[in-house]
Amino acid sequence: MTPKKELLFVALGGSGEIGMNVNLYGCQGKWLMVDCGITFADPQYPGIDVILPDLAFIEDQLDNLLGIVLTHGHEDHIGALPYLAEDLGVPLYATPFTAGLIRGKLEEEGNANRVRLTVIQPGASFDTGPFGVTFVPLSHSIPEANALLIDTPYGRIFHTGDWKLDAAPVLGAPTSPEQLDVIGDEGILALVCDSTNVFNTEASGSEADVRVGLSEVIAKAKGRVLVTTFASNAARLHTLGQVAKETGRKLCIAGRSLDRILKVARATGYLKDFPETVDPDAAMRLPRDKILIVATGGQGEDRAALARVASGSHPISLDTGDTVVFSSKQIPGNEVAIGRIQNQLAAKGVEMITERQAHVHVSGHPGRPELAAMYRWIRPELLMPVHGEMRHLMEQARFGLSEGIPRALVQTNGDIVRLAPGLPEKLGHAHFGRLVLDGDVILPGDGATINERRKLALNGQISVAVAIDRGGKMIGQPQVRLQGIPVEEDRDPFIDETIGAVAEATKQGGRDRDKLREGIRLATRRVATRWTGKKPIVDVLLIEA
Repeated sequence: MTPKKELLFVALGGSGEIGMNVNLYGCQGKWLMVDCGITFADPQYPGIDVILPDLAFIEDQLDNLLGIVLTHGHEDHIGALPYLAEDLGVPLYATPFTAGLIRGKLEEEGNANRVRLTVIQPGASFDTGPFGVTFVPLSHSIPEANALLIDTPYGRIFHTGDWKLDAAPVLGAPTSPEQLDVIGDEGILALVCDSTNVFNTEASGSEADVRVGLSEVIAKAKGRVLVTTFASNAARLHTLGQVAKETGRKLCIAGRSLDRILKVARATGYLKDFPETVDPDAAMRLPRDKILIVATGGQGEDRAALARVASGSHPISLDTGDTVVFSSKQIPGNEVAIGRIQNQLAAKGVEMITERQAHVHVSGHPGRPELAAMYRWIRPELLMPVHGEMRHLMEQARFGLSEGIPRALVQTNGDIVRLAPGLPEKLGHAHFGRLVLDGDVILPGDGATINERRKLALNGQISVAVAIDRGGKMIGQPQVRLQGIPVEEDRDPFIDETIGAVAEATKQGGRDRDKLREGIRLATRRVATRWTGKKPIVDVLLIEA
């Protein structure tokens, strides 16, 4: 649909889920996209690591899309750009640090020179079509996280992005409460707000406090110390650099994504006083109590540095008396993967410390006290929660109303919401969905390929090859091959019975090749179901002599 003389909002990702954020604002015939992120696959997507948003709704009206504004550099906000931005063909707008991360991703994908990337300084503004956009710096767990103040002919939007309050920020200069109060004084139609930590009754806390906790833990450790954290948390890297100096340890960085963040941070004016690092081989030659390792993989990722350290396939090794500090929050859904790595480390005699044992992490998202403060400063006419599952969105709506916001509207992916003129309302529904990155190919998340793969994973596969003459009579003996069929030690008798069933089906098939092929397939599957209770995929190859 084309926006008329109105202000519309549509989420194609990130509302009703945490991750894969894509938001659209529509006004006077034009659309503006905010963020374009990914999420990571779970077991229902076999063989898939990365999931992308389905942007068919806006792809159908690309002539009306003005650009994509990026709030910050986390994967769930920029991760889809290397795969989708070139086809969208519109300019990207980002602050320097975020732009550096995006540029690196585009270069890896080989399309950097075909995507327009416009750098906007923190606190600066630009106009495009009916939209005026101002980047409003806020604190988060990555440099240059920004809210967006979006001016339109029908009212102003304050789109928070991901944020928290930090009285002693390590990197950057977030907008002050007084400045936010001024923004509220000028009038805000809608606050579109991060809902991730709405159930937390306490504020997220300051990075400065984490420094004290990490310093205490690492100062007490006797052997090697490995700290795993989110690579994008440049503030945590700064903290660990300071802790390394305080505790007399050399610093070693393990993980490509950490190297990338360090490179971009330094290029954009951050981490200038970060200590010199040593490589893994040099780290292993140092006395055990003189090295601090920072590694990726705290969420249990198979190919990350921590997983390889735990399995013994990395140049860095840990042993009895060494310590691993998980300086990150466990993301729901990663419990099994993290537990597997922790068990491997425990078997080596490694001590592990998480946020449950010591103050080694603070969240980058606002708890209820921070949300209440933002409500008081911005004073919107309408609260619209985003960045959360349904329980988060509903709870923030209730909380906002209890704090005095006049209205709240809960929307989820695909809802077309008219914010103005008039009272906010849902007008209809836009197509949304998931695409998967399968190797180098982008496919529908619930398309034929992934559905076939799910069936293969659940039920296994049987291949049957039958040679026949022109009359349809079987020549020789059928060949049967199994993959994932649970017959184990009964494999040979199972195959013998299957061959017999195929031979009988061939006799009844006649000259109609399609009928013959289907008869063989059904006969094979009946045997498998009788033996195993499963209904495997059966592929039939007819070879005519």
